[in-house]
Amino acid sequence: MNLFTGTRSKGSTAKGKRSRSALPALAAASTAAALAITVAAPTATAAPGAIPPGLSCDTGKHAIDDYTGFALCKNNGSQTQTFWVHLVCGWSPDVDGNHVTLRPGESGQSTAHCAGLGTGIGEIHVRP
Repeated sequence: MNLFTGTRSKGSTAKGKRSRSALPALAAASTAAALAITVAAPTATAAPGAIPPGLSCDTGKHAIDDYTGFALCKNNGSQTQTFWVHLVCGWSPDVDGNHVTLRPGESGQSTAHCAGLGTGIGEIHVRP
């Protein structure tokens, strides 16, 4: 049927039916192909950063608050070092904790807090 005039073309009804029935199959096949490509696409995740040389650190989330993270470090080196914790906060902006300077043999802790609107802490890094 001609959509503009409302009249039927002669001799093409069977052809029109085949093309109309092929359209849903083609749409389903293209949708399935698009989903397969989307599902097969690799997801990129960043690996946590290395702890600066001379420091031994424990990192983690606060026991009762998934939005507060810490880095507790000890300076095992022979020189004074400064470090801070860096939190990757999901939907909220990333945050840095307080800068802590340690002389050789000293220990200290840096803490930071992700905004409550986000998804919480995704990664914890120690920055020099």
